[in-house]
Amino acid sequence: MSMQTDVLIVGGAAIGSAAAFFLATQPNFKGKILVLEQDFSYEKSATALSAASIRHQFSTPENIRLSQFGSSFLQNIANYLAVDDEVPAVSFKDRGYLFLATPNGISTLKSNHSVQKSENVDVTLLTPSQLSFRYAWLNVDDLAAGSIGNRGEGWLDANGLMQGFRKKAISLGVQYKQARVEKLKRAGRKIISAELTDGTSIAFDKVINASGIGASALAQTAGIRLPVEARKRTIFFFTSSAQLENCPMVIDPSGAYFRPEGEGFICGIAPSSQDDVECDDFVIQHHLFEEVLWPILAARVPGFEALRLKRSWAGHYDMNTLDQNVILGAHPDVDNLLFANGFSGHGLQHSPAIGRALSELVTFGEFRTLDLAALGWSRIVNNRPYLEANII
Repeated sequence: MSMQTDVLIVGGAAIGSAAAFFLATQPNFKGKILVLEQDFSYEKSATALSAASIRHQFSTPENIRLSQFGSSFLQNIANYLAVDDEVPAVSFKDRGYLFLATPNGISTLKSNHSVQKSENVDVTLLTPSQLSFRYAWLNVDDLAAGSIGNRGEGWLDANGLMQGFRKKAISLGVQYKQARVEKLKRAGRKIISAELTDGTSIAFDKVINASGIGASALAQTAGIRLPVEARKRTIFFFTSSAQLENCPMVIDPSGAYFRPEGEGFICGIAPSSQDDVECDDFVIQHHLFEEVLWPILAARVPGFEALRLKRSWAGHYDMNTLDQNVILGAHPDVDNLLFANGFSGHGLQHSPAIGRALSELVTFGEFRTLDLAALGWSRIVNNRPYLEANII
């Protein structure tokens, strides 16, 4: 069996569906769009299993700009994704991120703050006494400063956003097919078809790799090495009798985070570097909570000493092992294969801006709204990392 489309998108979660939506609304694009997603339940997708947060407090201008558009998109979502007057329920909580720093981390915090202010981020540096005044529940004894995002940062319903993109794209004529790509067939500088596991062959003009942790394997079938690996992240939900008034998303100097969620809180922390290896299973890392997180949480918020762990789940980052930034755009050796991979935990919050950028690359062959050239393949090929310092 064979099929034909103008643009094929491999991966139908947040990134792939955002690309489909923006391409379908691009006035200069008139072609057909087909999205392939291997599991329409999305139960194991990184989008569905993420901490579902958005922040402007990055160390690189590009990531800041991506998130700025992301929060604007969320705040005006009815103008973008309403279908027959039905607006996706993304439940955006504009509550801020609070980055905490000890004396050892103050120079990095201030350096990031300088970049953020140059990009018009509404962010404030707080002294320990100011932190204590704002957040009476917070232990500030070891802190030198904190940085709070005043506007545009918070958390949301990840599935609501993803399904909103998908439903709107379908209403605009985008086709979705539940299928898995076995390989991309390449001829010289061009990918000529995608061969599916059910034997179907799909021809196209352009193809977008938005397949998350499966992106490297897909790229390899076209003879391209993509430095992206699946790295497991476990999220824990707990309850506490502590009353944390005006609690934002808190990023501890240890790298641990916590924020309110419903009647409790979620939290997490990256494994140690020696344990943070390529991994695609969903086994929960219970030891991280018992041995690492709980002591950190109890030390930072004394009221958390008597917390109760209720449930937990594991998902994955598609980690760019070179510099933890997305790899965006065409590989220099292949003209019609576009990449959007290696988000390293930032895919959901950047999905609106990345979807728009991909639509521009497909339609015009260049970026038109945000200059994201620094996130392209050149740095990968030349082994010149463009590092993002604020990875959570």
